[in-house]
Amino acid sequence: MVIDSTLTLIVTALIMTGLLAGASLDKSLVQLPARHRMGMSNFAAFSRANDLGNGLVVYPVLGIGSALSAIAAALAAYWQGLSFTDAGPLYLSAFLAVLHTISTTQAAPNMLQLRQPIHDENTLLLIFRRFERWHNVRMVLQVLNFITLIWALIIYTM
Repeated sequence: MVIDSTLTLIVTALIMTGLLAGASLDKSLVQLPARHRMGMSNFAAFSRANDLGNGLVVYPVLGIGSALSAIAAALAAYWQGLSFTDAGPLYLSAFLAVLHTISTTQAAPNMLQLRQPIHDENTLLLIFRRFERWHNVRMVLQVLNFITLIWALIIYTM
């Protein structure tokens, strides 16, 4: 039995990116809006426990893993000699993964500012607004990447 490494990488990228996009959607649509009902200080405490707790391991594993697997799938398709028509979605996926990584470099420092409690509501409001702006950019990129990887899997398996 021959193991198709490109297909394995596509499926790995699809699973990792799907988990990451789902977590990002939850953050954008459920968690971040809750700060307006909870208050900034309470939400900052939640974020320290959540994002700066287990999130310090889970989110980087998913983020880095999804990006690396998408890039690896694109490289495997290139080395396999796939036509641009067949490999195009994988190249687009790798590009989206790079963009998502860049946007994370802008979002993450805002969340990391919460390591120590901040008691000024206006400061917290500014931090969360900057985080939300960049997080929403990366969430859109991750969702688009997930859709692109579905497209890539369909094309690759036809």
